Amino acid sequence: MNPDKMGNFIKQIRQENDLTQKELADRLGVTYQAVSKWENGKNAPDIATLKRISDEFHVNIDEILEGEKQPKTKKTFGQWFLEALPIIVIAITLVIINYINQPKQVEITTISSKCSDFKITGVAAYDKAKTAISITKVEFCGEADDQVYKMITCRLYEKEDKTSKEINSCKVGKETTLEEYLKEVNIQVDNYSTMCKQLTSNSLFLEIYATDQDNKITTFTIPIQLNDKCK
Repeated sequence: MNPDKMGNFIKQIRQENDLTQKELADRLGVTYQAVSKWENGKNAPDIATLKRISDEFHVNIDEILEGEKQPKTKKTFGQWFLEALPIIVIAITLVIINYINQPKQVEITTISSKCSDFKITGVAAYDKAKTAISITKVEFCGEADDQVYKMITCRLYEKEDKTSKEINSCKVGKETTLEEYLKEVNIQVDNYSTMCKQLTSNSLFLEIYATDQDNKITTFTIPIQLNDKCK
């Protein structure tokens, strides 16, 4: 996430809608000083405000974070629904980080896969005490695999030295292909005690276990990276 690009993107949205900083602030329920800091790259909206900007101005949250619009593709109703649902879940779960009496500054970074065979879309939100992780999409980009597996499951874990700590697990998929299973993968972790600075590009993994009809298990290990350094 580039704060300057995101700030310029928010400023562009405001100007395209003929709004002053104060008018945008009133519309989003924040102060005009907060809007000024966003546009100058000095701060970022929290996840709840990102959701409001997305809803109010019909832009994707990923577009706001990346500071540029993404190419539009025609989608089915089912695809729209599946993509909208994780965003709603993110908005509800990650806002918990701000529940303390005095508001805290929340930083946001996107996460992705270091493995060329898989593409991961997700967000990590964190403050000084805890981290929230949301993985909304996992896509298989490797060699075509049309095999119907007897069972597929997965888990998100943190690796430290030779030990691993499970953070969350995925629901079990039965009699399905890898591609179809991944369409249903949606991992939400809200209130993870490990602070962002403790998470490195070599410590987070998503592991997928696919069991075929002969009970042979194929394991896919996907390293996950945070795309921005924690502050």
